[in-house]
Amino acid sequence: MAQNSRKLNFMIDNDVADELEKIVPVGQRSKVVTQAIIHELALQRRKSITNSLLDLRSQNRQTTGEKLISELAQDRMR
Repeated sequence: MAQNSRKLNFMIDNDVADELEKIVPVGQRSKVVTQAIIHELALQRRKSITNSLLDLRSQNRQTTGEKLISELAQDRMR
């Protein structure tokens, strides 16, 4: 285990614990659980960011591709 680690106390379902003990060798379980948590946290962050972006999108006016191209062309002519 890494030097910058700490022990946490939390509960997991018996079925999950049994499978973890059955499949993952002793000495590798903390690493497997840490990697699973890292993966899940990344997923939760992406969901949160996506929801924030969708909220922002709903607050802004809609535009067409043609209008966007026209506005970009006008801006480049300045």
